[in-house]
Amino acid sequence: MQRNQAQFYALYLTRFAAGFGFITLSTLLPKYLNILDPQSGVVVGLFVSGLTAAQTVVVVPMAWAGDRYDKRNVLLGSLAISILSYAAFPFVESSWGFIAARALQGVAITGTGLISLSLVGELSTADTRANHIGKANAARFAASILGSISAAVLYEQYGFSVVFGVIVALLIPALLGVVLFVERDGTRIEGFPFSDLALNRKLLTLTSFRAQYSVAVTMVRAWVVVYAGLEASKGGLAYATLAVSVVLIAEKFMNMLFQPYTGRLSDHYGRALFVFVGGGLYGLVALCIPFAPAIGQSLSLPAMFPVLGKLSSAFLPLVGLNALLGVADSFREPASMALFADEGADGAGVASSFGIRELVWRPGSILAPILAGLLMTGPGIQWVFYVGGLASISGVVTFFGVLSYSHGAKALTQW
Repeated sequence: MQRNQAQFYALYLTRFAAGFGFITLSTLLPKYLNILDPQSGVVVGLFVSGLTAAQTVVVVPMAWAGDRYDKRNVLLGSLAISILSYAAFPFVESSWGFIAARALQGVAITGTGLISLSLVGELSTADTRANHIGKANAARFAASILGSISAAVLYEQYGFSVVFGVIVALLIPALLGVVLFVERDGTRIEGFPFSDLALNRKLLTLTSFRAQYSVAVTMVRAWVVVYAGLEASKGGLAYATLAVSVVLIAEKFMNMLFQPYTGRLSDHYGRALFVFVGGGLYGLVALCIPFAPAIGQSLSLPAMFPVLGKLSSAFLPLVGLNALLGVADSFREPASMALFADEGADGAGVASSFGIRELVWRPGSILAPILAGLLMTGPGIQWVFYVGGLASISGVVTFFGVLSYSHGAKALTQW
């Protein structure tokens, strides 16, 4: 039992270190744009999409390698690539050099995320899987909170080299933890598991929800921050950076706090039910976000805060609503991940099952920001949250319909 716990802790550390690196670089992205000053709009886009493109390309081969060979070795290789990519960033001197390092980072993030989750799912028993996945995700959210705060502070004090030195210093113990504590994976899946899993009835049912939910989360999660900091003349609340950070952290903190607990509950009471409840709640809360100013005014909430200064009465409602989005997503995420792991853990290929989960998310996550931009510059930023909320609600309604039709009315509590 102790040996098994040590494996989980090593994998949680991997999730933390990888998440810390990802959020830190995301926080420093504007700094690189200012310093490297790319003149082409296409090159500016590649600063962001270079990562996404690399992730999309390597999902299938990385998942196939994880199922075909020793997952431990694939994870070690991904951690080594992570160390190499972050060590390269301080030496970047051109836009194309940054894009290349960013693409390498995308390969590393896909490998560490996909394979560490696959190992967590494989090491868990069926009745503890969502709980362990929730703990792994909580480690990632903790890294997001610490990374977003520390990145700006370390950069202002010491520059890029120290920031990336800290990331490498976290990744090296993670790599050593995998070497020392994670046992070799004896599972070997012959052939190409994606071809069988693509027609899996449970995964197709989950896809009916996830494809729509990716649009909702991508739009709402990113545009809450935009809404908080955008100029009032453009429909935003014009909050300063520190206040925007508080809004951002509220969602991540609640997600981190609740996921291990909600994961454990979904192990006992039905994972499909938690996907349904979490997705529905997320949509309802998203629809309320544009009403944060009205809520603040009707409740006569304060507009002046210590340290943050003068904001508006919408601040506390917005922080509370974003925190509720974190609670809602904490119901959905570990349960959803465990359902995908369940299908792969039966011998079909857990890494490939998670790979399908990633691929289903990609179209929505790529198209949603474009749609959100059109809505913001067209009918208004509030429509980003209306469309995002409705996409989530539409997803859970579709999920319930497909689930009931294909698997029976009781499947919501039996899965």
